[in-house]
Amino acid sequence: MNNKKSTSRREFLGKSATATAGLVLASQSTFGFPNILRNYKENKSIYKGVKLGAITYSFRSMPDQSAEATLQYLVDCGITNVELMGDPAESFAGKPKSTIDRREQYRLYRLSRSGDELSEEQKKEIAESRAQMEAYNKEVADWRASVSMDAFITIKAMYADKGVKIYGFKPNAFGKNNTDGEIDYGLRAARSLGASHVTLEHPGDDAHTLKLSQIAAKNKITVAYHGHEQQTPTLWNTALEQSKFNAMNLDLGHYIAAGNTDALELIEEKHLRIMSMHIKDRKNPANGKANVPWGTGDTPITEVLQLMRDNGYKFPATIELEYNIPEGSDAVKEVKKCVEYCKNALDS
Repeated sequence: MNNKKSTSRREFLGKSATATAGLVLASQSTFGFPNILRNYKENKSIYKGVKLGAITYSFRSMPDQSAEATLQYLVDCGITNVELMGDPAESFAGKPKSTIDRREQYRLYRLSRSGDELSEEQKKEIAESRAQMEAYNKEVADWRASVSMDAFITIKAMYADKGVKIYGFKPNAFGKNNTDGEIDYGLRAARSLGASHVTLEHPGDDAHTLKLSQIAAKNKITVAYHGHEQQTPTLWNTALEQSKFNAMNLDLGHYIAAGNTDALELIEEKHLRIMSMHIKDRKNPANGKANVPWGTGDTPITEVLQLMRDNGYKFPATIELEYNIPEGSDAVKEVKKCVEYCKNALDS
């Protein structure tokens, strides 16, 4: 990072910290004012009692992936509740940048798993690629172990100033290859952002879900396990039994694509242990499993949203844009369509 950019970021953090302090004092001085004055920016995307949110992965195709640009995408979509991916926040906080060519790395990864006999040169390339990644992962782990939480507190304030609440955080810090220090860092960062939980792919390892729950308990924040097509009605049972700090991040679209037909029953049974739920439209296995524009697949999005409305479920319905973006459109426009789809479903 050059000196000019570094100075600018330090100035921004300093000014934001001052502004945050001012907000705290202001909130104290206006204690007697009507709630409408103090909370005018809150809960704009709670509709018919259902908390509509989005995961910022939905905006992965947009040209600017900074925390600031990501916030603007959310504002443009009318979304005030968010599950924040790790990269925008960690980049803002100064995470070391990788110089690794990802496309080349993926090529070598696929080659190593192809089963083909490899030449000595190919073996050398694969070994060098792995060494590069291990070195970078070590650099990131060291950074995470020492980084201040100030930047994450600043992000929370910056988002709150636009009326956006961060309810979930998803950094790549909770895997079996991550250090305990990284896991602790990810949970502390989530708390600093104001999140109630972190999300990650279910590791399929009971020892690891137990370990995560124990570190989560120390930080008083919940770990919510996401699922793809490995989701079954019983996928989360062991983790849920292990600790109250383990929970579900159900993915409705993937659940249907996995061949399950009992989504509403699962949600009714487990709603107290669901921290957030991803919604997307996918076809079922008989129809090819594809991610499709909402309303053209087999996922019971409308029925689930109405179930949430009618039963007063408080966990967020997290929009995740995964279908192909039509020519002439972009992720922001498509997420706005998904928001409208949800509202129309809740009006029915």
